[in-house]
Amino acid sequence: MRILLVEDDIMLGKTVKEALEYENHIVDLVEDGQSCESAIATTNFDIILLDINLPDISGLKILKKIRNSKNNIPVLILTARDAINQKIEGLNNGADDYLVKPFDLEELLARINALVRRSKGVASPTIKYQNFELNPIKHRFTKHNKLIELSPKEFVIIKSLMENIGKVISKDHLENILYSWDDSVESNTVEVHIHHLRKKIGNNIIKTIRGIGYIIEEDNV
Repeated sequence: MRILLVEDDIMLGKTVKEALEYENHIVDLVEDGQSCESAIATTNFDIILLDINLPDISGLKILKKIRNSKNNIPVLILTARDAINQKIEGLNNGADDYLVKPFDLEELLARINALVRRSKGVASPTIKYQNFELNPIKHRFTKHNKLIELSPKEFVIIKSLMENIGKVISKDHLENILYSWDDSVESNTVEVHIHHLRKKIGNNIIKTIRGIGYIIEEDNV
């Protein structure tokens, strides 16, 4: 998934970013409110991790703007241990959850996964299709319970397609969830990953909708 991390503590921000990237997430880190607003306006994220105490614009003001614009993206606010009023105000203004600093990275990952699943209407972390089963928490993809080894980016692609069975996923969207602002992207990168995926799972699972994108069709069997 693609995550926007808004944190003005540079050391903490880099630590969290590296931990999330180790789990194969795409993370864009910004350190102030203005950069946060610009990022939201130009990029589609799966979740925002929002520090409340930013140097220019309050994280609470940013949260209010997000919800006033009818944007339902999951927002997890990061607060100081003694900022009880901020936690309450954040939740009352549309935050989906909060964590108190310093926090455990495993708990952060668990909360991120739970919030994103909830936003997609998925109760269970496991997604099944025909004889395939995908577990995004354990980063496992199996067929007939036999593990299929996928690269991190192949896993991101099949996860996005299986979360949206019956819907066409555009190439632009896949590039958006595969690469951060710091990455360089070649024009045929998505096609290459799709090609490798098909070699591993079969040519008839992922369909190409020419000029639009890719789809896993609903299983009518």
